[in-house]
Amino acid sequence: MSSQTNCPADEPKQMGFFERYLTIWVALCIIIGILLGKIAPGFAKSLDAMAIHVNGAPVISIPIAICLFFMMYPIMVKIDFGEVVRAGRSVRPVLLTLFINWAIKPFTMYVIASFFLGTLFLGFIGADAVDYVKAPLGSDIEIGATYGAGEAVLVDGVKMLKVPLWRSYLAGCILLGIAPCTAMVLVWGYLSKGNDGHTLVMVAINSLTMLVLYGVLGGFLLGVGQLPVPWQALLLSIVVYVALPLVAGYLSRRWLIAAKGEVWFREKFLHVLTPVTIAALLVTLVLLFSFKGETIVANPLTILWIAIPLTIQTIAIFALGYAASKAFGFTYETAAPTAMIGASNHFEVAIATATMLYGLSSGAALATVVGVLIEVPLMLMLVKFCLRTQHWFVSESHSASEIPAET
Repeated sequence: MSSQTNCPADEPKQMGFFERYLTIWVALCIIIGILLGKIAPGFAKSLDAMAIHVNGAPVISIPIAICLFFMMYPIMVKIDFGEVVRAGRSVRPVLLTLFINWAIKPFTMYVIASFFLGTLFLGFIGADAVDYVKAPLGSDIEIGATYGAGEAVLVDGVKMLKVPLWRSYLAGCILLGIAPCTAMVLVWGYLSKGNDGHTLVMVAINSLTMLVLYGVLGGFLLGVGQLPVPWQALLLSIVVYVALPLVAGYLSRRWLIAAKGEVWFREKFLHVLTPVTIAALLVTLVLLFSFKGETIVANPLTILWIAIPLTIQTIAIFALGYAASKAFGFTYETAAPTAMIGASNHFEVAIATATMLYGLSSGAALATVVGVLIEVPLMLMLVKFCLRTQHWFVSESHSASEIPAET
């Protein structure tokens, strides 16, 4: 994929209609979901009950799995993995991105979220408040037995784990922290006038790296947080919600370009496909909030308690990436996307994983949705900051379609 956009140089860069107002759509989903939970309380639960069960515990909700697949596939089909070969000419920015995303960001997220949710805000969340999450896939835990910080109980005849509510929120934050953005970051890099080719390189490499490190880091940090670590379900979620859409996207991309041509693929197919991710995301959110409506109405500040550590984490990681890019002498066009990809989260993967591991009605799933709620306004703020600080960096002198060898 060429890193040079097709729009004129003087044309203002803009997001699509759905992306631009994503925060509004999410807010509407919260309202619709809460109302749905009041009007038809059994609707979302009946959908979530249409699941594949293992040892008496629901593992994969079929309707939700379909929604989540269509949320992920359009993202993966847009990635041109041929861009990975460009990484040989931009080793330092790619290494910096990988280091921040996988060696720093997951652990700072854990520390920040643990401090705010488990200490500072614990009195507001409720020290005795509990959440009921799925029992780990393949486990045969007896009722009343403990598993990490949880206790096996029966809820409506289904074996679940009763865990402290704040730890469930922590699990959602962890799943966000180990999922570097590979979708919206293309928009953020574009709006900040970064090198689109370099952004694509990092997106492709992070997508491949996620296949290996997401499960490893997720299992480790969830275990440290005394949360259920359903390894089989975690690996299955990576296969279903990362590997399967990635392979399907890669193969269908090659076939469609070969059959119809690249112009048709970009201008026709992707144009039609773009709203699918947002639509699938919004349907999932409506169902999720129909479950959590009572919790939010009873404690409307819940979203705020979760949003504060997520916001601090995002700004801190962005500042680290931006400052490191300056220290290493990167051009602005390279520095902007390098900082953006670490700051933003792949909330689609996080939502899918939280839903599969802990259930659509879990606090973990709710925490990942808060990530969606704050993502757009926060990242747009960082885009504006980048544009106002371009003069801090040397401007790229090469063609916008190349990644400079000296970086």
